[in-house]
Amino acid sequence: MRLISRFFILFLILKILGIPWLFAQDSYPAQQAECISNTGVSFVCGLINPEDLYQIPDTDWVIATGRISDSAGPIYAVNIDTHNVVEVYPHNAALPDFDQETFTECSGPILTFQPHGVTLREGPEEKHTLYVVGHGAREAVEVFNLTMTGDGPVLSWKGCIPAPEGTRRINSITALPEGYLGATNFDTQGGQLWEWGPSTSWIEVPGSSMMGPNGLVSSEDGEWFYVGGWSDMALVRISRGKLPVEVELIPVGFNVDNVRWGKDGRIIAAGHIRRCPSDSDCDTSAARVAKVNPENFEVEQLVDFDGSDFFAMGTVAIDAGDEIWIGGIYGSFAIARFPQ
Repeated sequence: MRLISRFFILFLILKILGIPWLFAQDSYPAQQAECISNTGVSFVCGLINPEDLYQIPDTDWVIATGRISDSAGPIYAVNIDTHNVVEVYPHNAALPDFDQETFTECSGPILTFQPHGVTLREGPEEKHTLYVVGHGAREAVEVFNLTMTGDGPVLSWKGCIPAPEGTRRINSITALPEGYLGATNFDTQGGQLWEWGPSTSWIEVPGSSMMGPNGLVSSEDGEWFYVGGWSDMALVRISRGKLPVEVELIPVGFNVDNVRWGKDGRIIAAGHIRRCPSDSDCDTSAARVAKVNPENFEVEQLVDFDGSDFFAMGTVAIDAGDEIWIGGIYGSFAIARFPQ
């Protein structure tokens, strides 16, 4: 409590003096790799390892989570029309607004962490809640108020949800009805899904154990999870709140990293093929994208990209206007753009 009190005293002083919240935090350096390709692929430049992407509803802005190291990285906002890239956290963020009543187990605001998976809960009047998986000083889901302004989105930290005890690495998250949140514990030796609620803390989702659960989205009614089965090279559908639990594997032919809902109601699965299965030959790929119909499980392959000197491994894909945008990691210094 003493640490929290000191934070609030600092915030009050900063606000009275009109000093920006990040008085001691410069923005992260923009990527310096030459963002020019001879492959015919177009790019949005100026990001460092944009591992996850999420379009803010009814806007031309996309949230991208960057990675500098295992414990630090920026959160960006990227404009679909202009390709303008702006850091929105920690630089350019508004003052924190700690909701201690909801996030009772959170120790207080944090400036530096490595942002990872991201999801959003829509609110009224272009005021939303943004959830970001964070690694580094603590393992937690960091929670932000996201407000749209004439210049783009502004983030204000509001709380955190410490990761479930015993999990290896929380990876992806999805907003569920009634304030609940779903998450994957990425472990290729045996991971699972978890669910958090404002009054329940974390509970393991029954029947969700699998090798390497990665990306995660959910149906609008909250009755189904759709998981990026990295080890299974499949999209995995798991029922929520049903007994017995229903599980379906839809093979896609590559290691699925993140999954996102497409504008046409299909699920966009993105990933890669970094190594071949034991005792077999295969074609590796820096980035693969497919769309999966959640009703009949039909799979349409869309992108197979070998990568470039500045785009090493694809991790996520979204519909962005009339293009597919692919984010990446491990030496990916841009968002790759493909027509569709």
